[in-house]
Amino acid sequence: MLERILEWDRQTFIYLNNLGIDEYDAFWTTVTSFSTWIPLFLLFIFLIFKKYPKREAIFVIITILLLSFFVDTLTDLTKHSVARLRPNNNTEINTLIRILKNPTTYSFFSGHSASSFSITTLVVLFLRDRFKWSWLFYIWPVLFVMSRIFVGVHFPVDILVGATVGIVSAIFFYFLYARFIGPSLGLDRP
Repeated sequence: MLERILEWDRQTFIYLNNLGIDEYDAFWTTVTSFSTWIPLFLLFIFLIFKKYPKREAIFVIITILLLSFFVDTLTDLTKHSVARLRPNNNTEINTLIRILKNPTTYSFFSGHSASSFSITTLVVLFLRDRFKWSWLFYIWPVLFVMSRIFVGVHFPVDILVGATVGIVSAIFFYFLYARFIGPSLGLDRP
């Protein structure tokens, strides 16, 4: 069963990666960079400080930073434990795909996927009742993870597992905030 999933994963990756068009390569290499998204992160901070009292906003930001640290650590531990080669480093398929980036670290699971979905989910959970357009923030992780296929560095399963880990982690951290941090600040709910 696992081998069948991995074969589907390889074939799906090859198909999707080869849908890439040379004219869009610069777009995908720009989208895949964390630094491209700094204005969005600044918007997150601005909205949190605008929609929450200052003291509470600081704790919301600290919760997001702790989530980021947790997800990054979990991602690194998993990558080194599983040690799955990235598509660009896999000699069985790297001649069949378009490669725009050449990282040498492991593939499973996608740190880009886990971090972007975790941060976005937590921000949306904090802002959903205070900023009606917060769900649009999911455009970021969707583009971000699509870029990982088009630049040739992650299989679909890497991305799906990373997104799941990110979303579940964000929900857990939101629960911790609502259960422990919010009440200690004298709040009924975040």
